[in-house]
Amino acid sequence: MNANSMHEASQPSDLRLEIAQKAAQLIADEGLSYHAAKQKAAQLLARGKVQRNLLPDNSQIDAALAEHLALFDPDHDERLLAMREVALALMGDLDTFNPRVTGAAWKGLATEFAPIHLQLFADNAKEVHYFLLNQAVDFESVEPPGDTPEQEAFAFEHEGFEVLLTLHAPHELRQHVGLRGSANALQALMDQQGTDREGGQQ
Repeated sequence: MNANSMHEASQPSDLRLEIAQKAAQLIADEGLSYHAAKQKAAQLLARGKVQRNLLPDNSQIDAALAEHLALFDPDHDERLLAMREVALALMGDLDTFNPRVTGAAWKGLATEFAPIHLQLFADNAKEVHYFLLNQAVDFESVEPPGDTPEQEAFAFEHEGFEVLLTLHAPHELRQHVGLRGSANALQALMDQQGTDREGGQQ
């Protein structure tokens, strides 16, 4: 039985785990998006012949990515702390727009390719646009992550990190609260990270 045949005969849960692990490697090593990594992993492991309901969800890929970074990225903890420090400072600068941190800095999965992703809440995207111009930020409009073509997003480089700002209507601030955090919540994560590091050094 060849490798592809073995994968085709694998139990669904086993194949889902293998795809999650391979996708995590692709995200960490090649900077692919979750969707692209998931599709490429399925193609590599099962020639793409995987039903949609058998693909891992993002939380399963997050778990695999955390394990991958812990095993193969010795610089991850320092990168994560630096990313969070920059994110926190930016949130202070952007306080007018009720910034929330999401993505890598919030989840604690700071790959080398991951941007600092901040969500801003404003009635009009031009408010953010003019604010950035007034601050002399060299930004560009970019395609937002995920399937949200109507959403506006800006990107720029800051303190060695790519920064992604996605714009949202104010009423969305109360939605999906577990997927993002305030500056105070981010500071609490940083304090906990510092405590964990001190404990590990003892």
